[in-house]
Amino acid sequence: MGYAAEQSVEENHLPQKQPNKWYKNWKYILSIIIFITALILTVMIYYQNTHFNSNITINGIEVSGLTADQALEKMQTSVLKNQIYVGDQLILEGTETEMAFTESDLPEIRETLRSQATFFPSSEAKTYFILPSETDEYRSEVLRTEFEQQLITMNDELTSPVNAQAVLEEGEIVVSESIDGEQFDVNRLLDAFDKQEYTSEIYLEPLYLEPIKEDSELVQNQVKKLEDFLQHTIKYEVEDQVYSLKASDLITSASVSEDMKIVINKHTVPKKVAEINDAQATLGKDFTFKTHSGSVISVKGKGYGWALDVEKESKLILEAFENGDTSISASNIYGNGWGGEGFGYGVTANNGIGHTYAEVSIAQQRMWIYREGELVLTTHVVTGDRSKKQDTLPGVWYILFKRTPYTLTSETYAIDVDYWAPFTNSGQGFHDADWRSNWSGNAYHNQGSNGCVNVPPSVMKKVYDNLRVYDPVVIY
Repeated sequence: MGYAAEQSVEENHLPQKQPNKWYKNWKYILSIIIFITALILTVMIYYQNTHFNSNITINGIEVSGLTADQALEKMQTSVLKNQIYVGDQLILEGTETEMAFTESDLPEIRETLRSQATFFPSSEAKTYFILPSETDEYRSEVLRTEFEQQLITMNDELTSPVNAQAVLEEGEIVVSESIDGEQFDVNRLLDAFDKQEYTSEIYLEPLYLEPIKEDSELVQNQVKKLEDFLQHTIKYEVEDQVYSLKASDLITSASVSEDMKIVINKHTVPKKVAEINDAQATLGKDFTFKTHSGSVISVKGKGYGWALDVEKESKLILEAFENGDTSISASNIYGNGWGGEGFGYGVTANNGIGHTYAEVSIAQQRMWIYREGELVLTTHVVTGDRSKKQDTLPGVWYILFKRTPYTLTSETYAIDVDYWAPFTNSGQGFHDADWRSNWSGNAYHNQGSNGCVNVPPSVMKKVYDNLRVYDPVVIY
């Protein structure tokens, strides 16, 4: 037991063992590894932040592994083919140019570099697009204009679309079918061109002009416009008569313009105006006339009378229909007047002659002047010489003009008179005749005038004063 205790004490006083050298070596190696790793990471991070990853393109230019400055240099020297495709078709082969990038675009390239950077290298394919800060005038102006002109030229040879359209045919509203065409939609393709990325070649989706379809709002509005038009009525006033002219009765073919105006193509308006004219006009017709004695006779209208100009009045009515007018009055009147005028329009009393007129009876060799239905003057007269067939012409005429004094002329004479009021275009009229000695009731048989109505000088001034220009003159 003593020996064991002694041995234990001796063991406790033995010297302690020192740490192994390998441990120190490991720490050293680990430090080196950490340093190298940090260095590699630093270099990698720096590289990743200053160089583009693999499979990176800007505006179609490969910039993989390049710095921003290198990428800019490559892009500046890259060529734009300036070829424009619509679908698979090469529409225009423009002039080759260099990209319009400058140093001003470097900040955006650097921003693109930062946006694509990854911690570890990546081979994921990515495409970026940058628009030069300075305008590429050839691309934006010259090439664009050439593209537009090429499309227009090509469209001239291509089938255009046919729009659906509501029209009036034979009095019925029908909608025509739309037909697709082959022409390019130039405006939409130009818009697409303007939005295209800045790349060497330009690829655009085919865009064609589309026809207006049958169910479109525009066609439906055309239908409604025509429906309303067919119900339209115009009050057409001719003298004291008013005629209701309905579109559905007169218009058989019509369409609607782009600005939604009615365009009349076929109609029966002239026929209707001719019917109204035949019923109401007095030109060339017989006037029913009540003489001074109360007898009723029929006298042919000659210089006096009016008629509607059917062609001009039809045009007036059509314009009224197209403009949506609701009432118009006849305004295109013609006749046998001195300048083609029609006289008596608007006169409805006394069968179209009115109550102010001059009446001449050849048989009685007498004239009467009425104003507003009142007899203001009557006198004996001498009319044209019957034996020489120079008769005063029967009919309803009108006072063309008045002159005092006046010189009556012909191929054989020149006679001065104090008063002259012609009523025919051929030169017959009222005038004084101080050379006449025979004022008998039968003087006109063989000693009559050259066709005029001779009035005794003693009453001619009163006759002249009571005659008004355009007053009817009834000779029978």
